[in-house]
Amino acid sequence: MSAEASYRLLEVWRAAVDLTVMCFEITGRFPSRETFGLSSQLRRAAASIPSNVAEGYCRRSRAAYVHHVSIALGSHAEVETLLEISRRLSYLADTEFERASELATRVGQMLSALHRSLAPRKSRAPSPERPP
Repeated sequence: MSAEASYRLLEVWRAAVDLTVMCFEITGRFPSRETFGLSSQLRRAAASIPSNVAEGYCRRSRAAYVHHVSIALGSHAEVETLLEISRRLSYLADTEFERASELATRVGQMLSALHRSLAPRKSRAPSPERPP
């Protein structure tokens, strides 16, 4: 295994790949009218998470890695949102939603921890206020 490919050893990358596979399996059961809508968007957002972790890892600067992990965090939020929309539209059974949500939560926690560990300590801006 090359040094560039060692991102494959990261637990966050492996869990994100598992989440992506789960999303592809889930969307395979969506109504055919969603093939180019919600299904496609969920698949792309899910695949973006491990892809950005891998790409950032292989960049030659810490700043680039932080940037790509940040993008992965955004894609993670998109996946969680799309899973909720899918559940509300009854495309997902509650048990399937819970299983996917649990994995998505785990991936989000790992991404957040990775981002915190990579971000420069001095230049961290205060978190923007979040709505209640």
